[in-house]
Amino acid sequence: MTQDLPSAVAIGPRIVSSGGFAGLYQEGMALIEEVAAYLDGDGRSQSLALSRECAFLYATESMRLTTRLMQLASWLLLQRAVNEGEITPENARKEKEKVKFSATPSERGGPGFSELPETLRVFIGRGDRLFERVVQFDRLERGSMPERATLHANDLADQMARLKAAFGRQG
Repeated sequence: MTQDLPSAVAIGPRIVSSGGFAGLYQEGMALIEEVAAYLDGDGRSQSLALSRECAFLYATESMRLTTRLMQLASWLLLQRAVNEGEITPENARKEKEKVKFSATPSERGGPGFSELPETLRVFIGRGDRLFERVVQFDRLERGSMPERATLHANDLADQMARLKAAFGRQG
C-alpha cells in the first residue's frame, strides 16, 4: 500500500516562526541601535579626523550601512508581526515585496577602505553577515530554497527505500 505524500515538504515557514527568529530579531535590533549610537557619537568625531577622500568614503559607507539596516529592520518588524499574529503571512509578503534589499558588494575594500575607522568596518561586516542570514530566512519563509534543499515526495520515497534496503527491511 502506497501512501500519498505531498509534492514538497515546506519547512521554511516553521523555521522562520520558531525560536531561531527571536535571536535574529534581537541581534538585528541591537546592531541597529549600536550603529546609530556610533554614527551619532564616536563615528561623527572620528570622521572629522579623516582625509577629504576618506571622509567621502566614510559618508558613502555609513549611508550604505544605515540603508541596509533600515531594510533589515523593516523585514524583521514585519516578520515579528506575523509571528505574533498581528498580520497574516500573506499581508507581510505583500509588504516585504516593497522592501528591496540592496545588493552586498561581492568584495569589500578598495582604495581608502582600510583607512576607515575600525569600528565602522566592524559594523559593516556585522551588517553584511546579518543581511545574509535575513536573506536566508526570507527564502525559507517564501519557500524558495535552492532546488537541492527542496524535498520532493519522490526523493523522500527513494530515500526511504534506500534506508529500508540498507537495513534489510522491506516495507
